[in-house]
Amino acid sequence: MDKRIANADAAVEKVGNGASILLGGFGLCGIPENLIAALRRKGSRNLTLISNNAGIDGFGIGMLLESRQVTKMVASYVGENKLFEKLALTREIEVELNPQGTLAERIRAGGAGIAAFYTSTGYGTMAAEGKEVREFDGRPHVLVHALRADFAFIKAWKGDRWGNLIYRKTARNYNAVMATAADTVIAEVEQLVELGMLPPDGVHTPGIYVNEIFQGSDYEKRIERRTVRPRPPQTGTDAASLHD
Repeated sequence: MDKRIANADAAVEKVGNGASILLGGFGLCGIPENLIAALRRKGSRNLTLISNNAGIDGFGIGMLLESRQVTKMVASYVGENKLFEKLALTREIEVELNPQGTLAERIRAGGAGIAAFYTSTGYGTMAAEGKEVREFDGRPHVLVHALRADFAFIKAWKGDRWGNLIYRKTARNYNAVMATAADTVIAEVEQLVELGMLPPDGVHTPGIYVNEIFQGSDYEKRIERRTVRPRPPQTGTDAASLHD
């Protein structure tokens, strides 16, 4: 059982117009950079993208927004992308915003075969408009439907030819749950290792969920917003101690 494919371009060949795609990662951490770039080259249009956020201008999902390949965006946070803001305000793209935990649970439910669930999050806000509401233990809860997609683009740290995956730190966010909630799951990995090199107890996504896998390249791993802690002003004593 060998699930390896040549590269990202071969992986996206089957992604046609109108496809829905789950894209893993959090901010710019753990996003499927190679698959996004290949999808832009392929030019598939009228896409529905499901992601925690919309990337930044000129990178990640932002590349697909620039080429006007996206018709609908289902996300939690979109505040770092000025082009996305413009497209949303001019109604050039449909936007479905979700509370972050609700988005994660909708995807988890989709992978677990749960059609819908009730949550108190979002009650009384725009997120609850048009949705069924029931009361549990004296609190109103909103009925939210599960999320699945045609494809899931996953980024992992290590993987083997059977599709077993290990993520690294923050890059695990959304990737693992999205790997359960799509008809076709394509994984790009930084390191494609031989069978037996992944510790069984350390595998985050078993290969049964993964349809195709390839080793990516040229990862930029950008920082979404670089911040540093301001240095406190040096006193005379502090400055002198530097020369001791």
